[in-house]
Amino acid sequence: MAESKLSHDPQWTRANTLFVPDSNPSGSCDVALIGIPAHESSLSPTSADQTPIAIRNALARYSTYSSARDIDLREITLRDLGDIESPDHEAGEQKVARAVVNVRSQNKLLIALGGDNSITYSVASGLWPDLSKIGLITLDAHHDLRDGVSNGSPVWRLIQKGLQGKNIVQIGLSDFANSREYAARAKDEGVHVITRDALRSRSMADVMAQALEIAGANGQEIYVDLDVDVCDRSVAPACPASVPGGISADELRQAAFLSGADKRVRAIDITEIDAALDTPDQRTIRLGALLVLEAACGVATRRS
Repeated sequence: MAESKLSHDPQWTRANTLFVPDSNPSGSCDVALIGIPAHESSLSPTSADQTPIAIRNALARYSTYSSARDIDLREITLRDLGDIESPDHEAGEQKVARAVVNVRSQNKLLIALGGDNSITYSVASGLWPDLSKIGLITLDAHHDLRDGVSNGSPVWRLIQKGLQGKNIVQIGLSDFANSREYAARAKDEGVHVITRDALRSRSMADVMAQALEIAGANGQEIYVDLDVDVCDRSVAPACPASVPGGISADELRQAAFLSGADKRVRAIDITEIDAALDTPDQRTIRLGALLVLEAACGVATRRS
């Protein structure tokens, strides 16, 4: 349903009104949102370039208030930096890096809306000139340690550029979605891997606490990649690589909130949703919008 057909109630503020359009990356606020509709180097054809605008539209379905935490997001400052046009391939990645280079110094958290998972490389390398001094947490069914340049290679490319494997935590790796060779590469690089199977006996709060301590062990700033295909296919049908048996939508929402709440986390991306593949009820896109709100709610709990 189009936003114009939604009801209006002056006492029920819609979340899409939170993000004030602002194309100036040097401005200051609590949370900055940016769209990076990368899709051309994906291992399988995708319309993930349609997703940033779809998530923005889906924010109209939600209010600004978290009942569980008694937090209203109207109490913090949020802005929308718009979309990066043509963010694919080397020239596009350089454009992304230039667009975000000053964002970290001006905002508590950057939320990047993909697009495919290739944006993890372009955003992280743009935010931090020295990747050896940061940590990375991925919630993903896949290692993303492939050779080459694609949505299957961002973690390997970051390692090659200086990111230390010991500062990487990968959560939710799925059976029959990875190869022995890339699992060996993760082990050789010292990457901490928490498989989907391990999550069956642990809470997401416990896992995220461990991940944040590993990734930020020496005071490093942290980048968090929320690849939505880590979720069960029933809740993420618009993720081409999601599998039956993935984590729940609620667990990923918890991870987004806990990431936003940790002041060491300076950037989060939301990737691998193909808006054109979603079900009529837009369950995957709506989950993506909730991840934005959960992360922002986490920021609202930070103590300066």
